[in-house]
Amino acid sequence: MSSPVNERPEDVLSAVMARAKAAGADSADALIYRAVSASVSVRLGEVEEVERSENRDLGLRVLVGRRQACVSTTDYSPAALDELAERAVAMARLAPEDPYLALADPARLASGDLPDLDLFDGIEPPADALRERALACEAAARDVEGVTNSSGANASFGTAQSWLATSTGFLGAASGGSHGTSVSVLAGEGTAMERDYEYGAATHLSDLRTPEEIGRTAGERAVRRLNPKKLASRKAPVVYEQRLAASLLGPLAGAINGAAIARGTSFLKNKLGQEIFASGLTVTDDPFVPRGFGSKPFDGEGVRPETLSVVEDGRLTTWLLNTAQAKQLGLETNGRAKRGTGGPPGSGATNLDLQPGTMSLEELLRDTHEGLYVTDMFGPQVNGNTGDYSVGCSGYWIENGEVAYPVSEITIAGNLLEMWQSLTPASDFVRRGARNAPTVRIAQMQIAGA
Repeated sequence: MSSPVNERPEDVLSAVMARAKAAGADSADALIYRAVSASVSVRLGEVEEVERSENRDLGLRVLVGRRQACVSTTDYSPAALDELAERAVAMARLAPEDPYLALADPARLASGDLPDLDLFDGIEPPADALRERALACEAAARDVEGVTNSSGANASFGTAQSWLATSTGFLGAASGGSHGTSVSVLAGEGTAMERDYEYGAATHLSDLRTPEEIGRTAGERAVRRLNPKKLASRKAPVVYEQRLAASLLGPLAGAINGAAIARGTSFLKNKLGQEIFASGLTVTDDPFVPRGFGSKPFDGEGVRPETLSVVEDGRLTTWLLNTAQAKQLGLETNGRAKRGTGGPPGSGATNLDLQPGTMSLEELLRDTHEGLYVTDMFGPQVNGNTGDYSVGCSGYWIENGEVAYPVSEITIAGNLLEMWQSLTPASDFVRRGARNAPTVRIAQMQIAGA
């Protein structure tokens, strides 16, 4: 096959899969990924760094019997595609057999008109616009009385397009974009300085918070943290600020990942159908959220994903599965395959959301009466086999149902099952990324202080 290949993604995918079949593959799928990103970083009113990157990649997966191999390239020339296909098939013949290996069932593939999820606004801000946004954000933060220094501000943009094709007849395209602004500043002097940050992100520039609001919030947060007190070790309720609360969903996503369940390495492996959150709580995974960071019309195998109630009325209902994981567990894929150009499909969540409760933040704090309000964390540690959890943090002490004074140099610890089962969500749900939650309270955790 030496004829030229048109670099239209659809033509490249068709050509490379045809070459794979000619080289001896029983079946194949291929993915093209293109991305553009740009960012400008500033500090103390001066530009520190301007970055821009563009990349494209082609990944080919071939199946020879129950063996597979994955290879990738950035060269779409006919000779390069010939070599890619031949190398992939030769590698597959040497790979170990996998009894669960297969492309997705053609009956499960996304077909017809794919949903328009409005994931990209088509706006690519020039470097000058990114610079002005970063400068405005940092200036607003530094204008807050008590702010004495800056770690810098950043404005960014990114967009990605992907095309996936399978030898079973699927061809789909998807695209998405993001805009972001962030800043970190310091308040106070000498050894009494405190740092805080704020950020904003959105798939559409029109949904992004203004740089002035983001900067002002960061500055005010840094000043509020001045003169923190130490806490004696104790057990007490812990409230996770809204921007941190979604961190409690990360271990859930990992523990219900089909790979962890199939390997038997998850602390939730025997919990399907059991109550792992408090009664009445719901965690959804919805791939069809308009403008959602994790939204997608099809998964990494071309399967139309389902909207899942991962946790319903506190009970764990499902795993996050691709085709091979589902076969190993005697189940059906639910469209959670994730695919890069350099390897076979894995699996993961889309838009994983803890649904809000009924109490406002103020009502939740009043109801807590006394406890720790966590507003910053670092170094979380999770034991995937047991669910044991610990993290360093800082924040505020709650007294008489109100935020009383800042505290720092604290570690909190517990077991995730116990934490989730005693979790109370507030009503202040905000979508900040692919995992989202309102402010939450854990009834009791071990607090290690001074």
